[in-house]
Amino acid sequence: MNDDGFEIVQGVVSDDEIVRLSSALENSGPRHLMRFPAVAALATDRRLVEIASRWLDSTAIPFRATLFDKSGLRNWFVAWHQDATLPLESRVGSPEWGPWSVKAGVLHARAPAWAMERIVALRVHVDESTLDNGPLRVIPVSHRRGVLTTDEILTLAREGTPVDCLARRGGVVAMRPLLIHASSKAETESPRRVLHIEYASSLDLAPGIRLVTA
Repeated sequence: MNDDGFEIVQGVVSDDEIVRLSSALENSGPRHLMRFPAVAALATDRRLVEIASRWLDSTAIPFRATLFDKSGLRNWFVAWHQDATLPLESRVGSPEWGPWSVKAGVLHARAPAWAMERIVALRVHVDESTLDNGPLRVIPVSHRRGVLTTDEILTLAREGTPVDCLARRGGVVAMRPLLIHASSKAETESPRRVLHIEYASSLDLAPGIRLVTA
């Protein structure tokens, strides 16, 4: 596989399935969506699991789902960053984990690179992602640098060539969490909803370190 750190796969989920998913997400809130049957069913669907498994070289297990809902009414800018925080069952004594936080009752920690390398995210597009509605932007191959400081991230973003990840409704963008990414504010009233589902090769990352399903 060409590991630029991301992949765009069009036409994964049908229009009818997206309509049903959209209805299920109407009053869901943004976080901890694996508890919703419609989300759990999609996350474990063979089509998504096969994509995630290719990236992990292992059978992929979904453990966290988040809804990003950007529109003219809910519009925001996301600066260049990496995703390096994981939901865990209990605290880890190793100094390579942390800082720690609790979000909606779930324990989270900033994770080391070796743990994040066992994760892949699939972004299921509930709406089409266009240049006008604040699409995901990535710096290819930047995930190979490991967990970076804010200054290192900004330097690589300035030096790199950003790619806009445009996907039609029902398309999927697969990405490595440590890939440097951002998004601009939407310039249109049309929504850009993305269901962000994270997968791991195992919920047990190491002895005594277990992911929580959220």
